[in-house]
Amino acid sequence: MSEFNRTQIEEAVRLILEAIGEDPNREGLIETPKRVAKMYEEVFSGMGQDPKEYFETIFSEDHEELVLVKDIPFYSMCEHHLVPFFGKAHIAYLPKDGRVTGLSKLARAVEAVARRPQLQERITTVLAENIYETLNPHGVMVLIEAEHMCMSMRGVNKPGTKTLTTSTRGVFAEDSTLRSEVLSLIKDA
Repeated sequence: MSEFNRTQIEEAVRLILEAIGEDPNREGLIETPKRVAKMYEEVFSGMGQDPKEYFETIFSEDHEELVLVKDIPFYSMCEHHLVPFFGKAHIAYLPKDGRVTGLSKLARAVEAVARRPQLQERITTVLAENIYETLNPHGVMVLIEAEHMCMSMRGVNKPGTKTLTTSTRGVFAEDSTLRSEVLSLIKDA
C-alpha cells in the first residue's frame, strides 16, 4: 500500500469544489481541503492494518462458556459512494482450550477493519474469519447493524433504515439453537 498523501487529497478536494461550481478560495472553503485531508487520514487509518495483530495476545483461562461483546460503535466509509455508514458490532465466541483474548482487542479489531473504504458484509466476514483463525474457538458469531448514509441522504432517501449482517463459524454455523441464544442476548441483554 502506498503512503497516505495529504497533498494529493487537498488537490482533489479543490478540484471537487470547483467541479460543483464552488470557489475553493472563498473564505469558508479556504481551509476545507486541509480539513478533509486530515479527516480522511483519521477515517481511513485502518488501511494497511491487519486485525489479526490484536489477537496475538492470548490468555489461558479456565473458561469455555460464551464471551459476548456487544454494542461496539463503529464508523466506516462506503466504498461505493465514499459516504459514511455507522452502527454497532456484536461479537460472540466460544473459547476452546481456555484461549481468550482481551475484550478491548475485539473493539480494536472492529476499528481496524472499519476504518477503510468498506462494505458492511466484508467487515462482518473479516472479523469472524480473523477471530476464528487466531483464537481457534469452538465458534464465532459476528453481527453488525448499521445505517448507510448512501441510503439515508441520497438514492432512496430512507433515513433510519438499518442493515443487519451476520457471519458465523464453527458451532454457531452448525447449531441454530446456539445462534438463537446469542441473538437473544444481543437483543435483550
